[in-house]
Amino acid sequence: MTSKANQSQGMLLFRLSPLQSFAIGTLKVKEIVPYTTLTAIPHAHPTVLGAANMRGTTIPVIDMAMAVGYRRLSKEELSHCFIIITDCRRMLVGFLVRGIDKIIECNWRDIEAPPTPLGHRLFVTGVTYVNGQLIQLLDVELILSRIYPDDPSHLYPVLTDVQRERLKPMQILLVDDSSVARHQLMAALDHINIPYAVCNNGKEALALMQTRARGHQPFDILVSDIEMPGLDGYELAFEVQNDRLLAGAYIILHTSLSSKISVERAHQVGAHEALTKFEANELIQAMLRGAQHHDSLPA
Repeated sequence: MTSKANQSQGMLLFRLSPLQSFAIGTLKVKEIVPYTTLTAIPHAHPTVLGAANMRGTTIPVIDMAMAVGYRRLSKEELSHCFIIITDCRRMLVGFLVRGIDKIIECNWRDIEAPPTPLGHRLFVTGVTYVNGQLIQLLDVELILSRIYPDDPSHLYPVLTDVQRERLKPMQILLVDDSSVARHQLMAALDHINIPYAVCNNGKEALALMQTRARGHQPFDILVSDIEMPGLDGYELAFEVQNDRLLAGAYIILHTSLSSKISVERAHQVGAHEALTKFEANELIQAMLRGAQHHDSLPA
């Protein structure tokens, strides 16, 4: 069986300071445009520079350097900057960066977890090297969660006693490299008293699933992020479906990516569902469908 997952998803490299390069996955990127005059937004977060009109759509623009702890870009620098327009967490947002380096093909298996002493590590989910230079992969979800906190009504699910008891016996595994996303997932299940296991990346998750399966305690439901260093969600889904001991798991890819392409690729690699973060009730309903799927499997 040949994987249909894209093992070489691109990375957009850009600069927030004269010397250090950062990156985000290209699946999040809608387009890149030169700096344009912005309209002030009253009472906006300090990192929000204003709003840009892109073909009739108003998009907030964030100073990404300031958002991750660097100095604010000066007015004199703005005219040389670029805006990266992203589709993430159900919203279009522009990130102002000092400069664009290039887009590269990248095997996400080569991306490593960030070292503990790495500067600005709170906003970094992985590191890699390009031509000998350290590249830090930024956690866009965490940045946006600090600027646009989630509506509390989206974080905590509501379900009936019957539904709760239906989910309780399920062996559930949560996988996400973003600390804010892991916290949201765990808080949602803690709120309704549903047990779970959690992993920080795809490699760790696959190893745990294999260990549990050999011990005759396989996971019934897998909820995984897509963009992760080491082994991304697409590859994790493919590996699970290609292993007869794991293939009974109901796979939910839970991602900040909003595009239809992401959903189509999720189904290509064997995922049962693909959801956009973060709506707790949508996630729990998907898990309930996973429980129903589990009941339909041969004993």
